[in-house]
Amino acid sequence: MAPVVHGLESQYFGQVDFAYLDIDDSSNAALMKEFEFRYQPMFVLVDGNGTPLKTWFGAVSAADFEAEFAKAIN
Repeated sequence: MAPVVHGLESQYFGQVDFAYLDIDDSSNAALMKEFEFRYQPMFVLVDGNGTPLKTWFGAVSAADFEAEFAKAIN
């Protein structure tokens, strides 16, 4: 998934902020609980207020991400 996500990060620079959590870092435990982390990889699209808009589990196509980005950006 890294090539897909990093490619989208470059493509949507300035429009969508990307953040990455290390599941092995205990300092991320609160966020993992907040977003109900239960599968790796897991992706969460949140709005500017931190409200989850969409959650994906497992492999996701760039087109699936882009469809949701378009809804969130507009």
